[in-house]
Order: sequence, then structure tokens, then C-alpha cells
Amino acid sequence: MTTLGGKTCLITGGAQGLGRAIADRFAASGARILVLDLPDALAKADLPKAWHPIPLDLTGPEAKAHLDAVLAAQDGLDILVANAGVVPPWRNVTDLDLTEWDRVFAINVRGMALSLGAAAPHLAKTQGAAVLMASINAYRAVAGQALYSASKHAVLGLMRAAAQDLGPLGVRVNALAPGPIMTEALQARIAARATDGGPDPDVAAADLAGETALGRLARPQDVAEAALYLASDQAAGITGVCLPVEAGLA
Repeated sequence: MTTLGGKTCLITGGAQGLGRAIADRFAASGARILVLDLPDALAKADLPKAWHPIPLDLTGPEAKAHLDAVLAAQDGLDILVANAGVVPPWRNVTDLDLTEWDRVFAINVRGMALSLGAAAPHLAKTQGAAVLMASINAYRAVAGQALYSASKHAVLGLMRAAAQDLGPLGVRVNALAPGPIMTEALQARIAARATDGGPDPDVAAADLAGETALGRLARPQDVAEAALYLASDQAAGITGVCLPVEAGLA
């Protein structure tokens, strides 16, 4: 049985969605949980009392100093799950919004690099592990998703470089690449497309499931179990790897 007993884990974007699923799974495995998220998200999250909330916008000017101070006050850090991110609206590459481009890269790439850089010295002391949230869009592309694909390709590059930089310090760095996961965020995007003339939400969900080898979409708990494996000592010999969690998406 995989256990994280006695380990301290920082999960960014952990108030909801995949981050919350990972936090719940890690807590069930015995970990002490630090949840970093936007103040409004944390206020709505109803976190367990034992968890330590960190209200912080990783794109803010004082984000690095704030996170450094929080981590310095902890009694060690064993695991980072850098999950905070955003999925922008679909746009053709000929219709890019460059303000939106900068905002998404600030969250999906710069914020992740900031989190990893702040956590690295602490992970080095504990021979810890980092798991970065990539996407299948980190190694494939879909029409209308140039911005999201570019940001997740950047996450894959960050993970590979960080694995080389931090490996000599005993720190493992890997990534997860979820496919479509039926979170509230995906449900909202499917509903929005239906409103704009797209397929009925039930039809769209069934079509997505039909594209997988397992005949279903991967679930948040599937992603959480994969994160647990990569963060645990069971993956002690694995670094620089991007693990797909997409139910065999064709």
C-alpha cells in the first residue's frame, strides 16, 4: 500500500478540481497537506481543518517572496504538486488575444516555475519529489487550442530541464498528462459550447468517451492515483517522465 505518512505536501491549485482530488488522496495516504490557491477559491473550498491553506495569486508581484516565507516556516517539504493552471477559451491561431496569451502563460508556466523554484531547496533537504501538471496538449495539439497547447508544451520542457537540474540534489521531477477529465470545469466548457451551437452536453461527453480504449473518460481519482505513485517512494527510480492519464485516448 502506497503511503505518504509523515510527509508534507504542497499542492497548488488544490482548492478544487484535480488539485482537490489529489489533495484528498494524499491526505488519505497520511500526508500533511498545504493547499495554495486564490483567496476566493480557498474561501469556498471548505478544506479539512488539518490542512494548511495558503491564499496566494502566483502571478502577483510578491508571490515568490510570500511563498518563500511560507515554506521557510514549515518543518520541511517532501512533495510539490504544481497543479495551478487555467484553460483559456478556444481560439484559432489567426485570432489570438495577446493579453489573454500573457495571462495564461503567467499562470500555467511562470507560476509553475515559481512554485518549483521556491520548493526546490526544501525538496533537496528531504530528497523529495515534484509532480507538474501537464496535459495531453503537452505533446499533441488540437485546432483552436494554440495558447493552451503552447503553455502545456512549455510545462513539459520545464519538467525535463528541472529533472536534470535537480536530479544531482536527489529531487525527482515528473509530470502528469491528463486527457479530458469530467471535472466541473470541463462540464462548464461543454455546456458553453452547446450554448454557442455545439453538440448537446450528453452527446459531447459520450463522443469524448468513445474515443478512448477503455470506453470512458479518465476520472479525477485516476489522476490522483497517478500523482500519488509519482510522488511516492514506489517511483524512486523515475524522473523526467510525463505520464499520460487518458484512458487510452486514440
